[in-house]
Amino acid sequence: MLLQQLINGITLGAVYALIALGYTMVYGILGLINFAHGEIYMMGAYLGIIVFGLLTDLGIAQNNLLLSIAISFIGASFYCGAYGVTIERIGYRPLRHSPRLSPLISAIGMSIFLQNYVMLTQGSTDKVFPATISTAGINVFGASITFIQLVILFISVILMFCLHLFVKKTKIGKAMRATAQDKKMASLLGIDIDRLITLTFVIGSVLAAAAGVMAVIYYGVVNFYVGYAAGIKAFTAAVLGGIGNIPGAMLGGFMLGLLESLCSAYISSEYKDLFAFMVLILVLIVRPAGLLGKAVSEKP
Repeated sequence: MLLQQLINGITLGAVYALIALGYTMVYGILGLINFAHGEIYMMGAYLGIIVFGLLTDLGIAQNNLLLSIAISFIGASFYCGAYGVTIERIGYRPLRHSPRLSPLISAIGMSIFLQNYVMLTQGSTDKVFPATISTAGINVFGASITFIQLVILFISVILMFCLHLFVKKTKIGKAMRATAQDKKMASLLGIDIDRLITLTFVIGSVLAAAAGVMAVIYYGVVNFYVGYAAGIKAFTAAVLGGIGNIPGAMLGGFMLGLLESLCSAYISSEYKDLFAFMVLILVLIVRPAGLLGKAVSEKP
């Protein structure tokens, strides 16, 4: 039924929105598409399985499921945050003043490296979440909302709201917005650009890690190439809403999730990706800056 597909689409869209925020934040400040961001999401999912599996072996997960899931979130966030810093320091910072093609190639190379790194260390087979999460939930007008979906939506909304407050209300957030407008002027005003960019990568990586843990709990399985597909879709969501625009990334993520869910249910699950990208193409033809983006001249 329609309501059920809307619920499923909003849940999926929440995951896409969290990943898309990392893309749009980095692009807003650096003008760089971090194509390795999808792999951070994938590594967050793997860390969720590893940490939860360790807690299961210790007998903690069986007695306190919520605590174990929370620890998995925290562990994945710290791990992926550290990887975000590493990627920025090794892959992007040395090329910051190079032609734009150079960091783009570096981003693609970093993505391939991380895929193969995870494949070699974790194996090429699918990894299954080491717990059976109850599918119980509540019924709303005949549609079922599982507790997992409620948790995903709750955590996603909280993270997005906290990010919005952070960017709009804090001094660091104001510095981020100033840097996005003009890095040179922000530097002249005393803003530490390098530290700010590193923090941006950390925040984006933490959000991607949270999305990865939630996705692996929801779907129950992950593999080393799942980050590529999710990253491309999240990038699509960011462009759809307006790349560099935080509310636009949120809107684009939810729209893409709803589109996928509805296309899978009423047309064909085999062509859900096709319709998603078709909508993206149409939006870019009609409104190249995205739904919430503003048409601006390219910075020199």
